[in-house]
Amino acid sequence: MKAGIVGLPNVGKSTLFNCLSNAKAQSANFPFCTIEPNIGVVNVPDPRLEKLEELVKPERVVPATVEIVDIAGLVKGASKGEGLGNQFLGNIRETDAILHVLRCFDNDNVVHVDGSVDPIRDKETIDMELQLKDLETVEKKLDKVNRAARTGNKEAQKEAAILQIVKEGLESGTSVRAIVMEEDDRNDYVKPLQFITDKPVLYICNVDEASAVSGNSYVEQVKTAVANEKAGVIVLAVGTEADITELDTYEERQMFLEDLGLTEAGSAKMIRAAYSLLHLQTYFTAGEKEVRAWTIKVGSTAPQAAGVIHTDFEKGFIRAEVISYDDYIAYGSEAKVKEAGKMRVEGKEYIVKDGDIMHFRFNV
Repeated sequence: MKAGIVGLPNVGKSTLFNCLSNAKAQSANFPFCTIEPNIGVVNVPDPRLEKLEELVKPERVVPATVEIVDIAGLVKGASKGEGLGNQFLGNIRETDAILHVLRCFDNDNVVHVDGSVDPIRDKETIDMELQLKDLETVEKKLDKVNRAARTGNKEAQKEAAILQIVKEGLESGTSVRAIVMEEDDRNDYVKPLQFITDKPVLYICNVDEASAVSGNSYVEQVKTAVANEKAGVIVLAVGTEADITELDTYEERQMFLEDLGLTEAGSAKMIRAAYSLLHLQTYFTAGEKEVRAWTIKVGSTAPQAAGVIHTDFEKGFIRAEVISYDDYIAYGSEAKVKEAGKMRVEGKEYIVKDGDIMHFRFNV
């Protein structure tokens, strides 16, 4: 999974990236601080992995990961190449999800590219640039499809009708993800074009420390504005998160969080929210050599889950031996789970559940 952090210049994108990846991207109080995209690989926080490590005592533990891309700030006119527009839009097209940072705090010492704090205006600025780029994409495709439709090609006529709906939606300022249509039509005609505004988006409301727990009026404005987008919204005090990551020990970080009234780092909450946004889940393999978390789509079958480890596992799949996470923790070891008759043997039709611990039998 690859998620791109986007937003206007100077809203806290690079600071957030540093919190997530500890990669120390350049972060400063002026626009276009980030030019080349910074890339970091971030572990997906999962307490279940720690529990399995305690019980199995493996040689190593491998968590699931998310690739985070800190993309250069966007300005009005980016779709026409203004600022770093073309570069920005090329980078964002390669991501699976968008993490859209919105400034939701007042601070006279931090300049805003448009001179004042208004998260809805900022959101609309970026939305418009992405929509204009998608409009270019749909117009080019429609031009080709309409030529085929005029020859009487029924399939082309159907496709042209769907793309016309997309075009009209974009022209009216609606992102592709919010345009209403049949799911089959979306899968057949819209998804293959990989529109930028069709990507799942998580809005990150960057607030001051005092608003870290319950948000503020800016956050409420954002929630109202995105209500029909099927998007996620989380509140994060990015500057405070940066201070927390500078602390040396886990205990110090936890004390800082508790003082703020928080139970965990916002960055952990954000990564899980992005994971959920993409309908991803985790299964585990657990043995003496390695305990590992594997990322799969919700609804994946056992062979598809096996294929994430190696394509041969999927091709030659015979069966899966499955233990639920709760049973593993309750009995304390694989051997005791087997003794209790709680290990299941599942075939090709089995839909993997989040937290399943699996062994695959295969033959190639």
